[in-house]
Amino acid sequence: MRVGCPKEIKVHEYRVGLTPESAAELVHAGHEVLMETKAGEGIGASDEVYKKIGAKILPNADAVFNEAEMIVKVKEPQAVEIARLKPHHVLFTYLHLAPDPEQAEGLMKSGATCIAYETVTDKDGRLPLLKPMSEVAGRMSIQVGAHFLEKAQGGRGVLLGGVPGVQPANVVILGAGVSGYNAAQIAVGMRARVQVFDKNPARLEELDREFNGRLETVYSTKAAIAEAIKEADVVVGAVLVAGAAAPKLITRGMLKTMRPGAVLVDISIDQGGCFETSHPTTHSDPVFTVDGIIHYCVANMPGAVSRTSAFALNNATLPFTLALANKGYKKALQDDAHLASGLNVYEGAITHEAVAKDLGKPFKKPAWLS
Repeated sequence: MRVGCPKEIKVHEYRVGLTPESAAELVHAGHEVLMETKAGEGIGASDEVYKKIGAKILPNADAVFNEAEMIVKVKEPQAVEIARLKPHHVLFTYLHLAPDPEQAEGLMKSGATCIAYETVTDKDGRLPLLKPMSEVAGRMSIQVGAHFLEKAQGGRGVLLGGVPGVQPANVVILGAGVSGYNAAQIAVGMRARVQVFDKNPARLEELDREFNGRLETVYSTKAAIAEAIKEADVVVGAVLVAGAAAPKLITRGMLKTMRPGAVLVDISIDQGGCFETSHPTTHSDPVFTVDGIIHYCVANMPGAVSRTSAFALNNATLPFTLALANKGYKKALQDDAHLASGLNVYEGAITHEAVAKDLGKPFKKPAWLS
């Protein structure tokens, strides 16, 4: 199969869909790898590195899309990339369609087969291709929260871990999944006072045992969240409903009860955000303020640590990329129900039930997957 990897063009996105190691595995398996020139420069991988492992370097994205059968990316395709997609293409990347009807319409019109990293599952119902980036975003959330708490950044002027005789910052984490867990690890490690909210009592018990009293677990209710954010310095939104838009857990009215200069970090922004006042931002202009509360809503947080993120992502995606290339997409999806759960768009229809529901579109499962 001809597997193409264009250079990412989303603002300040430095990751790459195929690392040299992944490209080499595909070449070794007998496939032709087509890299857009400079696609890997954001992770320190030159065209020469890709050439040495047998990849073909093409001069621009048009050439990659024209020659490739499968397109492997990181972030959702931008408008100019959607315009390049044809019915024979298989697109394998993050999509996050639920809060993005414009992208969904474009992909449906393209006729391409679109498989989303974020809805591929494993035998336990987890999301293995979302996990590595959730780990990165969770850890980064505390870094950026601590940074924007600084007075020079408009924050409250609070040191996350405090010092002897002075209280540490109060960190509220909404969601105890992969992102929330990783945020908690860093926040606890920096000696902040940490509360983690979730609706799964079993998960809260796990965190309570693992952290051995170094954080507080709270069953998530609207009232409990409203009370906790009154004293919060940093609030991390780490809520995920697979394929669906994130629930709005903090309303604009609730901001007025918070301390001016507190920081909201919305990891869920890719799925629409879990704060009512959230809207996507970029690494070059990462924050905005509403009612005195700083909002950090960068939609591609892991892109800032591109080398770490790209290798972590490829470690997870490569087995699926190889399966799609080795077997062809139909056989690969028929053989693996977990990979099949990643199918979001096929022949102009939405093929993931949760995505279809949030977009208000009909759900249509391909007959060959039944």
